[in-house]
Amino acid sequence: MLPDSALPRRRFMKALVAAPALMPASALGRGGGPPPSDRIVMGAIGVGGMGGGHVRAFLQQPDVRLVAVCDVRESARLKNKAVVDAHYGDQACAACTDFRELLARDDIDAVMIATPDHWHVLVGLEAARRGKHMYFEKPVGMSVAEAKALRQAVRRSGVVFQFGTQQRSDEGFRFACELARNGRLGQLQTIMLGAASYTQVPNQPIQPVPPGLDYDMWLGPAPWVPYTELRCTRQFTLLYDYSLGCIGGAWGVHDADIAQWAVDADDTGPVEVEGWGEFPADGFYDTAPVWEVEHRYANGVKLLFMDRATALRRAPQFRLISMGVLLAGSSGWVAVSRQGVHTHPESLARTVIGPSEVQLPRSLNHRRNFLDAVRTGARPISHIEAAVRSDTVCHQADIAMRLRRKLRWDPVKEVFVDDAQANRLLSRPMRSPWRLT
Repeated sequence: MLPDSALPRRRFMKALVAAPALMPASALGRGGGPPPSDRIVMGAIGVGGMGGGHVRAFLQQPDVRLVAVCDVRESARLKNKAVVDAHYGDQACAACTDFRELLARDDIDAVMIATPDHWHVLVGLEAARRGKHMYFEKPVGMSVAEAKALRQAVRRSGVVFQFGTQQRSDEGFRFACELARNGRLGQLQTIMLGAASYTQVPNQPIQPVPPGLDYDMWLGPAPWVPYTELRCTRQFTLLYDYSLGCIGGAWGVHDADIAQWAVDADDTGPVEVEGWGEFPADGFYDTAPVWEVEHRYANGVKLLFMDRATALRRAPQFRLISMGVLLAGSSGWVAVSRQGVHTHPESLARTVIGPSEVQLPRSLNHRRNFLDAVRTGARPISHIEAAVRSDTVCHQADIAMRLRRKLRWDPVKEVFVDDAQANRLLSRPMRSPWRLT
């Protein structure tokens, strides 16, 4: 990464000295709130769209003090600074453009990272280097190499890492995985995932960069291209320069993560993968809207990873859940989505998992689980090891679609077996001067 830029430390110190005079009584531990010494001081990096939702959610946690927001878009910075200041009744929240400025603050314990996907790992590496715990939006990275680099940094620094695969904090998904893990479906045979898709749009016109956007910083390590408005919206997830599309960070990693949980594969993953995808010949988006990929685990379980329309053609159960996960065994199945759980036979839905059976970690609030881990040092429910392996499932699928042949995977070495071409796709170049190390 680039060396630290010159940082306005004097401004930070002035703000910290002045802050107590501006804070209401509740911020000082009166009025029922925890005192400052018991608070987790947080910063937020990437606060447009979903990031802004995280800001508002963390503000509801009584033991959090949010002191800084960062975004390359001025409107997002100022909007979220105003939200934070209104919540605390002061003007103390800092707003910055460069994430390194926020991470250089010694008073910050933890950060929320919700930048576009192509920035995730670079920001996470700097956060780990600075000793900041991180709540980290999915996906992990743009390549397996990026994900592994971040895992190494998190291990080395010892910070708490919570991946944004919040379905692990949903009772329905946990229950479905416990049914599979405890043999209530018989022998688990097939897992089917039906992920989101998209509708293509025409190629977009080149436009002038609007005031208030640091477009070069938005692009960062991605290739330079002229500005067009749609590129810098949530739709970036459908462009390969910034994301894997629906099979990755746009949705697929959520359900791939549940598949991994169901087969107890947080430290491993599938050993084979093959499939196809339809990559657009024209239009603005260039990731696959339609695909079908088959992974196989060493124990024989098959994972069929598809867009939701393809999933519906393959299994009628997807009429019940639209998008989500179907776990099918020799004596029953369970289909689960954010809308609920469906089982066959129906009696499975009344199953009580006993104290001597496999009981997966319990969390009903993903952010609270992260904060509790920061306090106690416990492992969060979506830890770095699980995050990298779930991310890898998506990268395996994308690479198999592009090469159109069966690939074998070594889950210990984390490389494809005897396939130099496939292994070259496990990393991506970065635009200078950005780099992983």
